[in-house]
Amino acid sequence: MKCRKTAKTENQERKKEKRNCFPEKIVVQLLGKTRNKQTDDGMPACEEECVRISCKHYGKKRMSAMKEFKPMKEGKVREIYDNGDSLIMVATDRISAFDVILKNKITDKGAVLTQMSKFWFDYTEDVVPNHMISVDTKDMPEFFQQEQFKGKCMMCKKLEMLPIECIVRGYITGSGWASYQENGTVCGIKLPEGLQESQQLPEPIYTPSTKAEIGDHDENISYEKSVEILEKVYPGKGEFYANELKEKTITLYKKCAEYALSKGIIIADTKFEFGLDENGNVILGDEMLTPDSSRFWPKEGYEPGKGQPSYDKQFVRDWLKANPDSDYNLPQDVIDKTIAKYKEAYELLTGKPLSI
Repeated sequence: MKCRKTAKTENQERKKEKRNCFPEKIVVQLLGKTRNKQTDDGMPACEEECVRISCKHYGKKRMSAMKEFKPMKEGKVREIYDNGDSLIMVATDRISAFDVILKNKITDKGAVLTQMSKFWFDYTEDVVPNHMISVDTKDMPEFFQQEQFKGKCMMCKKLEMLPIECIVRGYITGSGWASYQENGTVCGIKLPEGLQESQQLPEPIYTPSTKAEIGDHDENISYEKSVEILEKVYPGKGEFYANELKEKTITLYKKCAEYALSKGIIIADTKFEFGLDENGNVILGDEMLTPDSSRFWPKEGYEPGKGQPSYDKQFVRDWLKANPDSDYNLPQDVIDKTIAKYKEAYELLTGKPLSI
């Protein structure tokens, strides 16, 4: 029989062993796939991708440090993360107007932008290839499976983005209407006389612009200027790429505007961004036909000769114009009405409520 002191000492040793025990196995995540990892002697193998530990002595799981990601680029609304051979684009709940990031966040806005882009990418992939790989966070590293990223992430192909924003206008409104009133042109394009505000144009017009850094304003340019800009970056290919951008922009707009009209929404104008893949092919990138990048009007009640109600952030723009001393801080009722408009547009276009 062991003495009481020896038994007590052994009991303390067992407790100490439990406290210092090594996990029985480690579940690691690498590029969205899980596997079990354990060394031959039962010791855990340490990897930065290690995300979850289970201990046989405690019978419960512990969280270990997962791999953290930092944005490689941040825009007014989006954050871009490097994921090795792909990128992960996160649409935040931030909102911008007049090239300024507002102080408020719009809950669920990022999810609307991501899921609506997915809808349009799927709808148009037969006419113009795009960069989308997946919006399912289970296909992404553990970091993006956290609650704050739910519904907001899109895994994308890496592209060399072209330095042109491709704007297409099907109706005359906004800055285009102001320019037309002044000299009968929009971005240097002569339009017929006698047009009314919000009137549909005889044909959609392509009005490219430069891409400005945060805090700066995009600059409208002519098609010829876009050729010059692209020629400097891609000698001998400026005209080719400029024409590709114009043709693809008009093609996408016509296809999607016709569909949206059948669902009760007028797409007055929008913008696209394109990049080059590893083979030099022009691929649609960024977002697509969201309330942030487009003007959506209800078909019902549409009447030229005046401004139109909208499903986009024009509601925010109008409030800011009417409240110049707001310091870009929105009241709650404007926030609530804005996200309600975004969600209504999503439901009309996709035929289903937003689910994230």
